[in-house]
Amino acid sequence: MPTYISLINWTDQGVRNTKETVERAKAATELAERMGGTLRDVYWTVGEYDIVSIAEFPDDETGTAFLLALGSQGNIRTSTLRAFNSEQMTGILGKLG
Repeated sequence: MPTYISLINWTDQGVRNTKETVERAKAATELAERMGGTLRDVYWTVGEYDIVSIAEFPDDETGTAFLLALGSQGNIRTSTLRAFNSEQMTGILGKLG
């Protein structure tokens, strides 16, 4: 399954509701599972981003729908990267000719 790394910042609303962040992460994990994906890891961080997550979804459309569903709640903004493991990268490099 495709892997996605999300760099997440709280919105003003998300900061006001900081005490609920762990529960929101649990709800996000459940939503990912209902959508056929997996929220593998969630890390709360110090620095430029408030949270970093690693997720897997069956396709880009499902991953995007998941992020839109989370963002529409108003607590976070995301920048998401499509990630490739070494096996996938080997396949990509093989296409270079």
